[in-house]
Amino acid sequence: MHRVYENSEITVFWNSDKCRHARKCVEGCPGVFEFGRKPWIDLSKGTNPDIWQTIAKCPSGALGIVYNHDVTVTLEKENNRSVATFAGRVIGECDYQVTGDGWNIYHTEVSPEFGGKQIAKRLVYKVLEGAERDKASIIPTCSYAVKIINE
Repeated sequence: MHRVYENSEITVFWNSDKCRHARKCVEGCPGVFEFGRKPWIDLSKGTNPDIWQTIAKCPSGALGIVYNHDVTVTLEKENNRSVATFAGRVIGECDYQVTGDGWNIYHTEVSPEFGGKQIAKRLVYKVLEGAERDKASIIPTCSYAVKIINE
C-alpha cells in the first residue's frame, strides 16, 4: 500500500510493503505517527523539522519526505490523472487509463524547470493511493511509475 500525507510545506510518502515496524517513527514523533489511529500519520501533530529528522531514521526506507516547493498535487479522477500545479499553472501530470484489469499508469511528466523536486513521485503516489482506495489494481506501463512502485 502506498500513501501520501501532506501539509503546506512537506509531503510524506509511506510504502507499507517496505515497513518493518521498527517503531523509530513512533518513538521519534509519537503524536505524528500513531499505530491504530486512522490515518496513522497526522502531520499537524508535530513540527516539520522533527518529522524530517524522524523519517531520516526509518531503517527500512518505508517512509520518505520532500519539500513541496509551493507545488500542489491533486488527483482528478474525472480526468484519469493526477496534476501538479504551481501558481495556478499545470507543471506536471500522471495519466492513467481505467480498464477491466485496473488502472494503467501510462505517462508521467513534469516541466523541466521543476525537475529534481520529486514532483513526479508525488504524482504517481496520488494515483497509487486513489487506486488503492478504489480497490483497483495498478498496471504500470510508464517506466517511471514502475520504478516508483518497485522502490
